Amino acid sequence: MSSFRPATAKSAPYITADGAQNLRSELHQLWKIERPKVTQIIHEAAKNGDRSENGDYIYGKRRLREIDRRVRYLTKRIETVTVVNTLPNDRSRVFFAAFVTLESQAREKFEYRLVGADEINPQKNWISIDSPVARALLGRKTNDVIKTDTPNGTRELTILKIRY
Repeated sequence: MSSFRPATAKSAPYITADGAQNLRSELHQLWKIERPKVTQIIHEAAKNGDRSENGDYIYGKRRLREIDRRVRYLTKRIETVTVVNTLPNDRSRVFFAAFVTLESQAREKFEYRLVGADEINPQKNWISIDSPVARALLGRKTNDVIKTDTPNGTRELTILKIRY
C-alpha cells in the first residue's frame, strides 16, 4: 500500500483581510491552546504504562498529528497568500472579493462572493475565485451574460449588480 497522493490543483494565492485574520486565529488556537492540552493528555496517558491498549495515548497521538499537519499547512499558507485589502480601481467590473448578484434564465436571483480557496462558505454563497462560475465572471460588468458549464448542463447567468 502506497502513501502517494495525487497533486492538488494550485489555488489562487489571494485572500481577503478577514480571511487572513481567520487563518491566523485558527493557527493561534491550534498552536497555543489546543496543542498544549493534547500534549498534556498524551503525557499523562504515557505515565499509565502499556501504550498499546491506552486509548487516551493512541487517540491523543492521532489528534496531535492532525494538529501538527494543520499547523504546517496554515503556517505555509499564511506565508504564501496575498492579502487583498484594497478595492479595485474599476468597481463596475467583477474582481476578487466582489459580491455579484446574478439572475438565471428561470428568473432566479442569487448572490455570490468571489473569495480565496481558504474562505469558501457554501452557506453564505462564497465561492472560490478558481471555480468555473467565478472565472467566467472575472472582468465582466453589469448586464453581461455569462455561460458556465454545470453538472446539469450549460447555464446562462446575467449579472445584475456588483458591489464590494
